[in-house]
Amino acid sequence: MTQRADLARLMDRIAVDALLTGYAVAVDDGAWADYLALFTPDGRADYRGAGGIEGPVGEVAGWLAETMRLFPVRQHLIVNRRIDVEAPDGYGGERAEAHADYLNPMRLESTPDGADDAVARPTAPNFVSGGRYAFTLSRTADGWRIRTVTVQEKWRGPGGFFAGE
Repeated sequence: MTQRADLARLMDRIAVDALLTGYAVAVDDGAWADYLALFTPDGRADYRGAGGIEGPVGEVAGWLAETMRLFPVRQHLIVNRRIDVEAPDGYGGERAEAHADYLNPMRLESTPDGADDAVARPTAPNFVSGGRYAFTLSRTADGWRIRTVTVQEKWRGPGGFFAGE
């Protein structure tokens, strides 16, 4: 393979990696317009493996926006990224698959303290889950975009590993 082909494949992998990071940031920030912009027009998302819904990304984004309001503090950590860019000619690819593990700590919305409604206390327990994302991606005129994302939760439980708990 030539240096030009190696560079093209590396650039594709970097662009896909940035897209996966953008996905996590959009969900964590509740930036649903940004979330939608990460997908192809026919994009689909499947959260059934984590107790959610599956469907066109616009519908799923609405469901996520409503669901994530329960968790105002959240931080998806996407790790162990495996990116496979299909490049039949050895140069830049048109399609890719990516798998990545996630750790997702979230804090439930605060509730008023029984003694003084003006004082809020965090709900307990924290919600933490871990699992794996599977993405299919396509190169578009606007760059790489997600065609599908499937979430497979492997475990969940209360938090308790944060400082002060």
